[in-house]
Amino acid sequence: MTVPGGVLQAVPALPTAAGTAVSLLAGGDDEPPVTLPRDPAREAARRELSKQMYHENDPSWLQRALDAFWDWVGDLFGAASTATPGGALGLVVVIVAALAVVAALWWRLGTPRRRPAAAPALFDDRPRSAAEHRAAAEAHAAQGHWNQAVQERMRAVVRALEERALLDPRPGRTADEAAAEAGRALPAHTDRLRTAARDFDDVTYGGRSATEDTYRRLAALDAGLERTRPALAGARGTDTDTRRGAAG
Repeated sequence: MTVPGGVLQAVPALPTAAGTAVSLLAGGDDEPPVTLPRDPAREAARRELSKQMYHENDPSWLQRALDAFWDWVGDLFGAASTATPGGALGLVVVIVAALAVVAALWWRLGTPRRRPAAAPALFDDRPRSAAEHRAAAEAHAAQGHWNQAVQERMRAVVRALEERALLDPRPGRTADEAAAEAGRALPAHTDRLRTAARDFDDVTYGGRSATEDTYRRLAALDAGLERTRPALAGARGTDTDTRRGAAG
């Protein structure tokens, strides 16, 4: 405020809220400062720091887990590099060599394939005639579905042999069993029957893919079997006795 003569007179400052709080905590000039025991003070600080406003920028649990994982990996490689001759460079050489060995084995042996413990049955649905299996095989072949075509053609081969009484109809027969039994009646086709059974197993249970050549080879076997007469044991014995009698 101004007074006559133009001289400013100082006005005492009003106390602020902060000043009031400080004065209340500190007390007067003649009073000692306010103090808290250690345990209540620690608990008060813990409650204060647990408020959400102090943790808004904390990393998420996923980030903390990743940080812990990479710290563990770093410690692991650090320990391995100290134990490996040549330090970190030697560790890199060992890892590269191990990867090269794995790649070489993979290239040499191919992709591991699971083999069934026991070959399932050749026929897994309602009984159908050889003609029906051939028709299904040709339909699959026309669409380029060679796996299904090979399966149906092999079933047609076995069903045709059953229809000709060269094989006894038996539920649960496998392709290998059918090929072995048919080879005794048709010895000229033994090897081709075994190859057909192996192709069927590879496609059906071995995870391999058939080709058009596989199917055409099986279809040719089917046609060849239709034109082949079985070798009868009795006929062979009669022919042998006749030759022996002529020689005598």
